[in-house]
Amino acid sequence: MSDTRAVRRLVGVYDADGSLRGEVAYWIGARLGRAHCALCDITHSSIRERRDWKECRAQLPVPFDVFHRDDQPPEVRVAAGMDAPYVLADTGSELVVLLDAVALEACDGGVDAFSGALEVALRQHGLTWSAG
Repeated sequence: MSDTRAVRRLVGVYDADGSLRGEVAYWIGARLGRAHCALCDITHSSIRERRDWKECRAQLPVPFDVFHRDDQPPEVRVAAGMDAPYVLADTGSELVVLLDAVALEACDGGVDAFSGALEVALRQHGLTWSAG
């Protein structure tokens, strides 16, 4: 019998659209102070993925899949029930919101702060990492 409270993957959703137009609009808006995504601040520099984020993601015991608000799967959108950004845990039987926009904002763009917040959220929800 599998542990239904074990996280099989993490799902992050950016508060930005994934199309080329959406990416450019976000980049310009962020430079002008008109667009902001706390998850983007954690995972990306102004142009590309941050090296410390890549290292953090590689050390996670489960995959971390990311989507944009316009390309997220419907079941993710429904489970979150809120505006992006957010991070959910997928146990295979349920999707659990771990970090909402407020929690991501509290990380202040820090990968270490994100990692710590993620561990705290897992404990608060009674979740564990999948054994494989």
